[in-house]
Parts: sequence; C-alpha cells; structure tokens
Amino acid sequence: MSKKLQVSIVAFVFLVISAALLVYFWDRAYKDEISEGVTIGGVDVGGLDAEAAASQVRASLVTPLDKDVVVRYGDEKFKLDSDELEVRTDVNRMVEEALAASQEGNAITRTFDRLSGAELDLDIEPEIAYSESAVDDFIGGVQENINQEPVDASVEPSGTALEPVAAQPGITVDENRLRKDLELALSSPVDRKVTAKVDKVKPEVTTGELAEQYPTYLVVDRANFELRLYENLKLAKTYTVAIGAVGYDTPAGLYSIQDKQVDPVWNVPNSDWAGDLAGTTVPPGPDNPLKARWMGIYNGAGIHGTDDVGSLGSAASHGCVRMAIPDVIELYDQVDVGTPIYIA
Repeated sequence: MSKKLQVSIVAFVFLVISAALLVYFWDRAYKDEISEGVTIGGVDVGGLDAEAAASQVRASLVTPLDKDVVVRYGDEKFKLDSDELEVRTDVNRMVEEALAASQEGNAITRTFDRLSGAELDLDIEPEIAYSESAVDDFIGGVQENINQEPVDASVEPSGTALEPVAAQPGITVDENRLRKDLELALSSPVDRKVTAKVDKVKPEVTTGELAEQYPTYLVVDRANFELRLYENLKLAKTYTVAIGAVGYDTPAGLYSIQDKQVDPVWNVPNSDWAGDLAGTTVPPGPDNPLKARWMGIYNGAGIHGTDDVGSLGSAASHGCVRMAIPDVIELYDQVDVGTPIYIA
C-alpha cells in the first residue's frame, strides 16, 4: 500500500471519528432539553428543560384548571366550585414523559432531525384527577333545579262547565351528556363553560288523549239543581235533580261513582232524622225511597231515583242527589263505576 493511500485512510478514519464525537457531544448537550413540537395538554414545551417546562405547564395548564366550571341552562347558571373539585395533576410525570419521547431513536437520527428542523408533533395528554363525588353531587343539584315532571292533560270542572287543561311536557337533564361535557371542561384550561342539554318527557295523558281518558263525566250544579252528563268532554244531557236540604248538604268536591245497584236495598243511616228506621235495612218496594237505581258517591250519599218528583229542583234530600225514575234509569246505563263526579 502506498504511503499516500495510508495517509488518506488515516485522515478518513480521523474525520469519521471526529464527526461521531461531534454528533455524540452535540446530542449530549440536548439530553435535558425537550424536542421542538412537543406539547403537554396543548402547552408548548419544545426547547425547554425540565424545570422550565414544569413551570410553563403549571402556569398555562394547572393554574387555569383551578377555576370554577359553570353550567348554563337558559338564564340559569350553576357553578362547580374549584375548591370542592380538589383538582390534582402530576406535572413532573408529564415532563418526564416529554423528555423520554425527545430521547427516542439514536444520536444520529436526533441530530439529523435537529439540523433539518424536524419536529416530533407530539401532544402528551395530561392526567387530571378530581373528586368524582363532587361532580356527582353537582350533577344531582343541576338535575334537581332543571328537571320538571310532565303534567298530564286534565279537566277543570265547575258547576256549569268542564274545561280541558292542556298537558305540559316535562324536561330532564341529559345526565350522560352533561357528565361528558363536564369531563372535557375540567381538563380544559380555556373552555370552562358547559351548556346543559335536556330531553323532553311526554306526559302519560296528552291533550289529544284527554277525551279518551274521560269518556263520561258527571257534574252536579247544586245552585241550579242540575246534573250534567258529559260524554267525551262534551255536554250530552242536563237533568233536573234535588239535592241535600240545609243541614244535610250534598257533599261538595270531586268524587267518583263507587258502586251501582238496580232496585237497591236501603241501608238506613243510624241517624236521628231516620227515626224508628235508623240502622235498619229496607228492601226494594213502596217503603224504600231509593227508587229503581243507585249510584254511590261518598259516605252514604249517592244518586237515586225518587217518586217524589215535586222535590226535584229544590234542596229536599238528606244528602243524596234525587232524579226522576226514567232519568236515573237512563243515566245508570251510561255511567260506569269509577266515573268522576264533581259536585259544585
């Protein structure tokens, strides 16, 4: 081998060793520095050492996470207090993960990336811990304030009318959606506001189902001595009746038909007004004032037929509603047990 070739080989080896040493020591100079393009929870920590990165993360991520979270629904606001949340983050672990990611590969590839300006494009997801029970309690409070039970359609009876009352849908907070939105807000140093979403709750009885719910309805207008029969919420017929005399008033209020009898037996109340009949039982017949039909209402009071038609249109009974015999027979066939009856 010629001396010139030997010199060339030696020079080449020297250059390779020198380059390798240069790469090694340059790479070592960056061993405590996070690579460009690395972020922690969106906070740029590229080019920083561990201490500077930790400080940056605490200032830009941890401190803002100590703010209250606000949930809005319409004009209402509900605040989740940061003190109750007890937010905790492991900043040192996240910084260590960033440094470890920056040292992946070998000295040559890392050096080449630095010289070419390549970036890692890595975002380290922060691990944020907080009180789950505080979140549960908060969600429960939001639900308690926002949730509304649906209101079934109903009727508003009076002595002279039967007014339909429209149904009202209820609302309930979408708990799963609220929990997910809260989790996102709790991990975000910027967006600490959440809008509560609700679902509508259909009432059991809608306005369109109201007539089906009340196929028959009775109203007793004591002031005018009338009984009104409503079918599907529409006035079907008006009957003249007698009601309780003073001191024996027909009970006012909302009741329902409790029982029905054809040619009823009269179980005489044990009361002074019944005289010698008090506490006895009178079978159907001429001595029984309950003629043809009986529809019980409340506490011994009911609707029955009478042959004393002259009492109709007055306050004459001992609390019952009297009707002409043909009228009570007609009504009896149109009224079921459970039919509501409003006495005004």
